[in-house]
Amino acid sequence: MNIRIGNGYDIHRLGPDRPLILGGVTIPHTLGLLGHSDADVLTHAIMDALLGALSLGDIGLYFPPTDPKWKGADSLELLDQVYQLVQDRGWAIGNVDSVVVAERPKLKPHIETMRQRLADRLTLAPDQVGIKATTNEKLGPTGREEGIAAYAVVLLVQKKNQQ
Repeated sequence: MNIRIGNGYDIHRLGPDRPLILGGVTIPHTLGLLGHSDADVLTHAIMDALLGALSLGDIGLYFPPTDPKWKGADSLELLDQVYQLVQDRGWAIGNVDSVVVAERPKLKPHIETMRQRLADRLTLAPDQVGIKATTNEKLGPTGREEGIAAYAVVLLVQKKNQQ
């Protein structure tokens, strides 16, 4: 069995007048993530992990923030494109594991919805998508509530007919 592991990381500042979107789910909060797209750090970290597992660069290569085409883009639609690159190269996702680092809001009530949304987009069972939430104990930019960060790891398995 041929396998690959990739990891991803993303962080975005929090600011007013933006929705807070994580894992494709809009979460009620007074602040949202700032960025060229919808700034969904969880989905971005997963995309970078997928790309990294196959040495395909990072999301900035495919969706540069300097390109007006991606302004306000739905990160789940970008994830669809990255997932297609994985499939086109003969790989399947074994599982995704991730951590979102945020002081507020509490994410536990939204985790199952995020897991389901991401699993649906990646044609996975929800138990193949792990999402954990933690705080940074008031340390650093996430601890000061200046931003939200996410880390992700993916396991890719080469499809049998590709080996």
